[in-house]
Amino acid sequence: MESQKGKLTRTHSSILRSPTVRSSIHSLSSIAADDEEEKPHRPHRRPPFRRNPPTHALLLTLPFALIFLLFLYLRNDCPLFANVLLFSSLFTAASLAARRFDLFRRGATAVRRVSSVEWSIGGVERKEKRAGRRIVREGVEFYSNGDFYEGEFHKGQCNGSGVYNFFGKGRYEGDWVDGKYDGYGIESWARGSRYRGQYRQGLRNGYGVYKFYSGDSYAGEWVSGQSHGVGAQTCSDGSCYFGEFKCGVKHGLGYYHFRQTCLGCRNGDKYAGEYFADKIHGFGVYHFANGHCYGGSWHEGKKQGLGMYTFRSGDTRCGDWDAGVLKTPLAPSDPTVEFVVQAARKAAENSTLVPRVDSQVNKAVAAANRAATAARVTAIKAVQNRIDGRFCDTHV
Repeated sequence: MESQKGKLTRTHSSILRSPTVRSSIHSLSSIAADDEEEKPHRPHRRPPFRRNPPTHALLLTLPFALIFLLFLYLRNDCPLFANVLLFSSLFTAASLAARRFDLFRRGATAVRRVSSVEWSIGGVERKEKRAGRRIVREGVEFYSNGDFYEGEFHKGQCNGSGVYNFFGKGRYEGDWVDGKYDGYGIESWARGSRYRGQYRQGLRNGYGVYKFYSGDSYAGEWVSGQSHGVGAQTCSDGSCYFGEFKCGVKHGLGYYHFRQTCLGCRNGDKYAGEYFADKIHGFGVYHFANGHCYGGSWHEGKKQGLGMYTFRSGDTRCGDWDAGVLKTPLAPSDPTVEFVVQAARKAAENSTLVPRVDSQVNKAVAAANRAATAARVTAIKAVQNRIDGRFCDTHV
């Protein structure tokens, strides 16, 4: 993937215009195996109800027969008593019939529930068992460009955990969703660059650490494959920046400590303040290694506008600056100069108050390491399935 972008470029104020992350791969075929899966033992279940023997039914009808004979005997002599007796017997019979019907209905419902139970092994539901076969989720897929994938599949795409090897370029180890990097993982390239952290829909997203083969690194927030949010940037020469990023470049409040001579910057120079589009821009304070200091307005990395330059001896030069050169000297007590200098000092102070994200980054890196380890284990299982003949790879 690095070879697609060519050689990475870097300036002293930016190390990260991240290379495009490969967000998708070729479509993958579904994988299934023909071996039978062991069926679970179904325990014997007692029916929820059972019918009474015929002798019990005969005993239940006998009292109603006697009541009916008594009604026939008394209907002429005591018609009122006979009618009450008959009504009571009919009411009792109706109640018993209703109770019997309710028991029958509950029993039928229980039977339906028993018949809909999903049987499982080890407490994991396996709906594939209805067909008497087991779906092998781990497999190996080869591609015409030399790439290959070892890991889990679902509906013909990389899903779950797996390892994708880019032919002669690098590899990805971690989580997958619908054929794209999603979750946590590790990307590594042939030249030595590596990223560990979070992904979303095939792009670096969340927290993570990117280390370039040149020795530069970025640790912080990512959005859509670019450094975006708060992060720390370290260069191979020892220079470091901590602050805000936007779309891959420094933008907002930040603090930069220069270590070696770089584009006119002396060893040990420090700047704290505002950035815009990867350049010192706005209000800020620059401390030179020789003890000099400038606080005021900046434009694209140069002193521009009102500001005050203070020498190590304590002498000052104030006024309106143009491209780093003082054009209109003003007194230090000038209200406009004092206002701009105070704004620069406030911006420098705010840049040191940007919240750190070290703990979030460390957690993401640890999760990425775990995901990569799981992906390697899954890849081994996928290869073993192929060796055992439980997987038929598809060439595209």
